Amino acid sequence: MTCDLTHDTHLHQEDLLPSDRVISVVGLGYVGLPVAVAFGKVRRTIGFDINRARIDELREGRDHTGEVDAADLTEADILFTNRIEDLKLADFHIVAVPTPIDRANQPDLSLMHRASETVGKALKPGDVVVYESTVYPGVTEEECLPILERVSGLKGGVDFKVGYSPERINPGDREHTFTRIKKVVSGQDAETLEVVAQVYGSVVTAGVYRASSIKVAEAAKVIENTQRDLNIALMNELALIFDRMGIDTGEVLAAAGSKWNFLNFKPGLVGGHCIGVDPYYLTHKAEKIGYIPQVILAGRRINDGMGKFVAQRAVKEIIKAGHHVLGSYVTVLGLTFKENCPDLRNSKVIDIVKELKDYGVEVQVCDPAADPEEARREYGIEILQISQLKPAVAVVVAVAHREYQKLTAADLASLMGMNPVLIDVKGLFDREQMSGAGIRVWKL
Repeated sequence: MTCDLTHDTHLHQEDLLPSDRVISVVGLGYVGLPVAVAFGKVRRTIGFDINRARIDELREGRDHTGEVDAADLTEADILFTNRIEDLKLADFHIVAVPTPIDRANQPDLSLMHRASETVGKALKPGDVVVYESTVYPGVTEEECLPILERVSGLKGGVDFKVGYSPERINPGDREHTFTRIKKVVSGQDAETLEVVAQVYGSVVTAGVYRASSIKVAEAAKVIENTQRDLNIALMNELALIFDRMGIDTGEVLAAAGSKWNFLNFKPGLVGGHCIGVDPYYLTHKAEKIGYIPQVILAGRRINDGMGKFVAQRAVKEIIKAGHHVLGSYVTVLGLTFKENCPDLRNSKVIDIVKELKDYGVEVQVCDPAADPEEARREYGIEILQISQLKPAVAVVVAVAHREYQKLTAADLASLMGMNPVLIDVKGLFDREQMSGAGIRVWKL
């Protein structure tokens, strides 16, 4: 739908009720698009992205990320644009751009800075700017606010206000969607907090939580995934220990899980745009203020090393099965960072692939969810169809896509030759059934 934004929206903050606000969402990726669609169903919304191809795709009613259905895109009243001039029609700007890390695991805020410059060019008195991107405490007020002021020529806290409301989007999760997750909101003063709370509260049915300050909201976001990262790191370290003991980690966790207060975390590859990234934002800030966060960094080291460990164990199992490693084919099923989701950002499966290649293995990758062009561009990997795979000495099931969960022992055996080896990273398959089909199994 095309929205009518021809009337004058150049009003001062005191003249605008939350229900009158025209929303803009800057950044239409996995986070921004669901936010824009939710607001677009109840009010005029501007969806802004610098990627022209993304704008064209959304105008045609398609979302390659799979986060929003075509019917929802049609229902939402959104003007999709890459023109800064169109942002001036809005008075409540939501910034939802990625905040990755660089090769040295340092925060990369370049997209936040660029987005702030973009919004700054569209700012007018009475506007509110809310950031959703994951950051360390202080970024909104100490880095982004000065950029908004410099570009707009306006005074923050006087002419316009800022807030922070951390994203909690879980890619591929159709149950915990934007409107169904309680939203943490914050503002630079009490008045702004109420405006931000009421605007988000108009679409988030799960309700809002008012944080006492922007820095508290920023910190809350970054520790949500840090906590999860550390819990998984503990499971991964246990898996490393139990593997040396010859004990099945899954069986140990099942036994321990019979206690009512045992936390249900499992070992695995920790990638993606949140859990594998956010802790580095917190540790970066901690180090800047003179504290070395030992526990968080230790957990990160363990999780970052799991792909290499899986590959090394695969090589050992291949040798035990009587195969040569050099020149042998190994099939890796799954490349995205999580199941049933096309998101390839910071996938740790690539660590398995690289380590296997270092051993001289011919690696072939198959993934029904991944975009072949993106895989080629980001990782230099050619995604193959099942029918294109050559017989392998081993299959590494790295991602629990629904298509892979349906595989039988016969299906897996058909992908391999004599003395087949299955590396079951996600613990999807029954060991006895696989062994009954003559498949040697190793589980993380």
